[in-house]
Amino acid sequence: MYTLLIVEDEELVRKGIKRLLPFEEFNITEIIEADNGEEGLKLFLAHRPDIVLLDINIPKLNGLEFARKAKEAKPAAKIAVITGYDYYEYAVTALKIGIDDYVLKPVSKSDVYDVLRKLVEKLQGEQQLSELQQVVSEYRTTLQMPEDSSNKAAIAQIIEVNVANPDFSLAMLANQVGFSSGYMSVLFKRLFNVSFQDYLMSTRLERSKLQLLSSDMKIYEISTSNGFDNPNYFSAAFKKKFGLSPLQYRERIKRP
Repeated sequence: MYTLLIVEDEELVRKGIKRLLPFEEFNITEIIEADNGEEGLKLFLAHRPDIVLLDINIPKLNGLEFARKAKEAKPAAKIAVITGYDYYEYAVTALKIGIDDYVLKPVSKSDVYDVLRKLVEKLQGEQQLSELQQVVSEYRTTLQMPEDSSNKAAIAQIIEVNVANPDFSLAMLANQVGFSSGYMSVLFKRLFNVSFQDYLMSTRLERSKLQLLSSDMKIYEISTSNGFDNPNYFSAAFKKKFGLSPLQYRERIKRP
């Protein structure tokens, strides 16, 4: 439900707007009137309306100055100016203030209807965005994983189980624990002090080293069992980390 403030010194214009428009269609349930800028600003600060229809040439407080003060008090308020002059004379100032739309005099029912429709759509869009952001925030809070050793161990276990899968990725890990990939990346770095890719590579290579020491598996078998599609890539990565190729490492360790 929305509140509308009409600030217009011509009573016929105010009454015409109130009488001719289907406010229930816009979910406007309260309409407040003022015939000058000072009174209008007092009413604005007291009632904090959602929408303002404002004559730009009102007495006691200029319409643009009213709009500036109103936007400072409630930036989310939607303001449309009613003017008998070419709006473009005021366009630069109006944009700086944050005025949302305008209606040229003589005011017609269709013009005011269209402006109100657009202002209400803006309000609804912003409200929906705010609600969505709140839902996302609550969802993340609900799923927030305490950054303790047990959760670090749980993530490490998931990686260990999937180490042989060449397609295992940060996105797959994130999906298993219920986070976005971006959040998982940040959380992983905080928990392990390395990136996911570096940790996964290190885990695979350390596991490979153990297999070289404790089994008679062929190099390509060790490569495949640790998630490497290409034995040559596995050998290059192993040598980069340990300074020896897998075969050299096995021969060196087994040498009497």
